[in-house]
Amino acid sequence: MKIGFLITARLKSSRLRLKLLKQLNGYSVIERVIQRAQKVEECDDIVLCTSQSNQDLPLLRIAQKNDIYYFNGSSEDVLQRMLDAAELFNMDYIIGITADNPLFSIYHANLISDMIRTDPSLDFIYTTGMPIGVNIYGIKTKALKTVCTIKEEIDTEIWGYLVNRPEIFNVKEVPATDEYISNEYRMTLDEIDDYKFFAKLYKEFPKEGVIELLDAYEVLQELPEIATINAHVLQKDLDIEVKQRIALFYEQNKEKILNIKEDIYRS
Repeated sequence: MKIGFLITARLKSSRLRLKLLKQLNGYSVIERVIQRAQKVEECDDIVLCTSQSNQDLPLLRIAQKNDIYYFNGSSEDVLQRMLDAAELFNMDYIIGITADNPLFSIYHANLISDMIRTDPSLDFIYTTGMPIGVNIYGIKTKALKTVCTIKEEIDTEIWGYLVNRPEIFNVKEVPATDEYISNEYRMTLDEIDDYKFFAKLYKEFPKEGVIELLDAYEVLQELPEIATINAHVLQKDLDIEVKQRIALFYEQNKEKILNIKEDIYRS
C-alpha cells in the first residue's frame, strides 16, 4: 500500500496577496508546511499540488529547492487536482493539508497513516477537536475518484461536504485527546492578522527545527496576547444553499453513486 502526502497550494489569494511566500522566522509559509510534511514518517512521497497557472511558478521552484515533488493540475477543482496527482504517483491513499496551515498536527498525520495501514477499508478519516488549521485528513484514492466522477461542483476549494458522506463511504472521525483539544486558537492563514499571529508565534522558537504543536500551545498560554491577534477573523465556509444542494444530490442519487463506487473499487 502506498500512502502519499499532498500539500494543496496556490498563490491566487486576494485577501492576503502571495501569502504562502511570506516569511515565518526565516522560511516562507510554504516551506514551513513542507518541513512539517517531511516529519510525517509513513508517507512514501510528498507532492506540492498546485495549478498550471504561471502565477504559481514560484511554488514549483520552492518544491524543487526542498527536494519534494510537485504537480500542476486544475486551477479551481481542488479535488480533481488531488486525484490526478494521487493517480500519477500511484498513491492508494493520500494524507493531506492545505498550505494555509503551517502548524498542522504531525502527530495526527502519523496516527492517520497508522490507522489506514491497520484498516485499509477506511475511505475517509479526519481529526476533530483541535484549532482551525491543525486538523488533518486521509482519503482513499478510489473514494476520491468516486467523488470526482459523480460531483456536480467545479469550485471545490472547500470540499469536505463532498467527501464526508457516511451514507456512501467508510468514514472515521478521530477526536483529539485532551492534551490536543483546543477551541481557543485560530491556526490557519487567510488574512493579514492571521499572518501577524504566525509571525509572532514563530519568533518565539528557534529558526531551525519544526515546532511541536503542544509547545505552540504552551507559548500561547504564556503569551495570550498572541492569540488575540487573529481571534476576530471568521473562517470561510460554504454557503448554506451549496451545502443543501450537495446533501440533496447525495440523497437523490445514492443508489447510482453506490453503483459507481462499486465499479471503481472493483477495478
